[in-house]
Amino acid sequence: MADPAALTTPTETAPDPAAALRARVRGTNINERSLLATDYLNHFNEVVMMLDLVPDMPECLDEVRAWQPRGYKDHFRDSTFHDRDLAIEAYDHAPRACRAAFEDTIRQLDRLVARSIVDLDAAIAHGDAERTAHVAAAAVRRMQGLIDVASALINGETPSSLQREIDTLLDG
Repeated sequence: MADPAALTTPTETAPDPAAALRARVRGTNINERSLLATDYLNHFNEVVMMLDLVPDMPECLDEVRAWQPRGYKDHFRDSTFHDRDLAIEAYDHAPRACRAAFEDTIRQLDRLVARSIVDLDAAIAHGDAERTAHVAAAAVRRMQGLIDVASALINGETPSSLQREIDTLLDG
């Protein structure tokens, strides 16, 4: 049996699949550092747009209710994004800390949508137009802030530099 140490030299390293993906994503809308694509955020931009309309058109809340959380890979599986297969493949190779912070931010967005629906239902049920406008504006502001955080992560900013911003948004 061959000695495993004899099969490699001390300077050889295993191929880095993330490095190969970084080369493949060059020139696409997938960030080379994070291996994530901002196209995913369109899923949240749609619900933000509908929430913004609720004070003037309460029937838009039905569309907000119909919105469903969708994971990153599921979003791309169902999209017409040109590099969707590459985006799905690259996701598993995104830097661990970046992906963890990204996924946490997405969970916060999903919870915020659900909480906003409950709060808006209550304001609309009471016929309180001022409260409805306030709840919708606060939800849109917080969601947009979290979308900005997710975008920064996608664009390669480090998770630790964004934590204070996330905390401020959730406390607001």
